[in-house]
Amino acid sequence: MTTLSPTRARANLTSLLKRAANGEDIGILHGDKVIALRPVTVHSDDYALQEYGVTEAELDAFVRRTKQRIACHRKAGKMIKFSGDIEADIAH
Repeated sequence: MTTLSPTRARANLTSLLKRAANGEDIGILHGDKVIALRPVTVHSDDYALQEYGVTEAELDAFVRRTKQRIACHRKAGKMIKFSGDIEADIAH
């Protein structure tokens, strides 16, 4: 395992991330511990719960409400197509 100080890791972070993504063991010292850089798989079905404490039922309810609001705005003609220039789109 390659072990680096936080200062050296910060200076070479992009390279270290690529190496870790390719399977190399990379560690960064933090006090008396070594923190490993390893790729992880993030599953979208548990991301909201892990990151925000939102259950699947709460997320489903949010998606339903959001789709309903979008449908109402479309029906009322309040939706505009994003042009790539947020300032111009907001000015309308």
